[in-house]
Amino acid sequence: MLAASVDPSAVTEVQTAPAVFAESPTVEQYVRGYFAETPVLAEIARCESKFRHFGKNGDIIRGEINSMDVGVMQINEYYHKDTAHRLGLNIYSLDGNLAYAKYLFDREGTQPWMSSSKCWGLENHVAVK
Repeated sequence: MLAASVDPSAVTEVQTAPAVFAESPTVEQYVRGYFAETPVLAEIARCESKFRHFGKNGDIIRGEINSMDVGVMQINEYYHKDTAHRLGLNIYSLDGNLAYAKYLFDREGTQPWMSSSKCWGLENHVAVK
């Protein structure tokens, strides 16, 4: 092994990257930020999935009553998968699930999630004509 001798006067100060990195947001923080303009959708996510998109095993969460309901917004595959696909949205990804929920909300209000309205507040129901 060779030992190198270094002249201390030749050493310059080395800049290092900051030791603290911004933490990734939790799913709840992400959902609340995504739906900042429509907070009732964040409350629906809380009630429908407890802000979970994937289970501990890494699989997308599915509805307890209807296993065709998927993801943080519990989008029903049977009714919505084809439309989501035509829109270029993947309801199995977090962003795609949220984007499709917003699309659905813009067209139908909170109607698709009425089964959980006792949790998120029927007084927050938004009807669309």
